[in-house]
Amino acid sequence: MKTALFFVFLCSIWVTIPAQAQKFGYVDTEYILGKMPEYQKALSEIDKFADKWSKDIQDKYVEIEKLQKAYQAEEILLTEDMKRDRQRTISDREREARDYNNKVFGYQGLLFEKKKELMKTPMELIYRALDKVCAQKKLDFIFDKASDFVMLYTNPRHDYSDYVMEELGLDTKPTATNSNPTNKTTTKPK
Repeated sequence: MKTALFFVFLCSIWVTIPAQAQKFGYVDTEYILGKMPEYQKALSEIDKFADKWSKDIQDKYVEIEKLQKAYQAEEILLTEDMKRDRQRTISDREREARDYNNKVFGYQGLLFEKKKELMKTPMELIYRALDKVCAQKKLDFIFDKASDFVMLYTNPRHDYSDYVMEELGLDTKPTATNSNPTNKTTTKPK
């Protein structure tokens, strides 16, 4: 009997406590990053590094091609030992070029590390602005529309991207390429 009364007492307390709804929203970090000068600068730096590394790799393959042509031109005149040495040199250079390519552009290679380093500043700025906006708007959850998390529908009233952009001091007005041409009226010919 006591346990039943205790259960009724707990239920009555639980019913009287007001339910608090959790507030959520979303932002589009891809849109925000596109407006950030720090992001544009980081992309430019990443492209410079990628171009430099690509040229280095291309130079290695040009050198290999020269070695192969020289070998083919002199092959008739070479002894078997000389042929093996030249082939080994060419194979070593090809392996070095492949290894360097993997080191730069492979999984978690130099380019990946450079991207991570250069993107740190713009992302930290966004995270700080998100923290402030979430505190100001009393948000419990914030999602990223640009992430791999699939959002099948988003109500624009829950979009806090403009607030984050304001916090970052960015222009929130859409650019000419982003403007919506649906406000134009068209008439049908009779």
